[in-house]
Amino acid sequence: MKKGQKLWTRDELILAMNLYLKLPFGKIHSTNPDVIHLAKLIERTPSSVSLKLSNLASFDSSLKARGIKGAVNASKLDAQIWHEFSLNWNNLPYESEKLLARLEHRSIEQLNHISEAALNKEGKTSEQMVKVRVNQSLFRSTVLAAYNNTCCITGLKHPELLIAGHIKPWSIDEKNRLNPQNGIALNALHDKAFETGLITITPSFRVKVSKELFKDKNSKAIQQNFLIYENMQIIMPSKFIPNIEFLQYHNDNRFRK
Repeated sequence: MKKGQKLWTRDELILAMNLYLKLPFGKIHSTNPDVIHLAKLIERTPSSVSLKLSNLASFDSSLKARGIKGAVNASKLDAQIWHEFSLNWNNLPYESEKLLARLEHRSIEQLNHISEAALNKEGKTSEQMVKVRVNQSLFRSTVLAAYNNTCCITGLKHPELLIAGHIKPWSIDEKNRLNPQNGIALNALHDKAFETGLITITPSFRVKVSKELFKDKNSKAIQQNFLIYENMQIIMPSKFIPNIEFLQYHNDNRFRK
């Protein structure tokens, strides 16, 4: 370590991982306003934060699959934080939001724009509902960032029209509800078609359209919105590539062949 430098703390690394989740890979540079903001919060330079994000990227298997190595001087604590997140998507990302809220001198509800009126307390405590809302918000941010705010089928680039859908449904796999490799960015129409099994994405990342839609092949709407995408490869995310086992599950158990 160079003279004058200080070791990163565990809390600082958790905050860096939180930011890594939210940013497209191409935007982890030192001039990004979000990088600059975190640097101010933890009293580090933007260059230091950017380098740490690159260190974390070196553990991202999706980037390795694309031949991108990230920084080569990651520490043991960097690796530990990465793997803790990977093994505990239901809790550690939420803890990172709580930590960020404290540094921002705001409540976690304010940080995530959750109003008191939005909290349905039936059967759950307010804290439980806040955690659900925060986790859902962070999952959406992470998935859309991975896909650069782009529908992976149509290329639509309007975030307000995109949904971070689950490959294995929320109700089926509690452990992977918030795993970004169980997420996929789709526009609302294709998300609904994916959810109901009218389309799927194969383990080779190609779109398959149900025979039920092919029965309506003379419909212009069906042709333009679905049939033209048959066997087309999806637009791949820059990080958190969909887990092949999850895609196979959807093909075998959800797709209406």
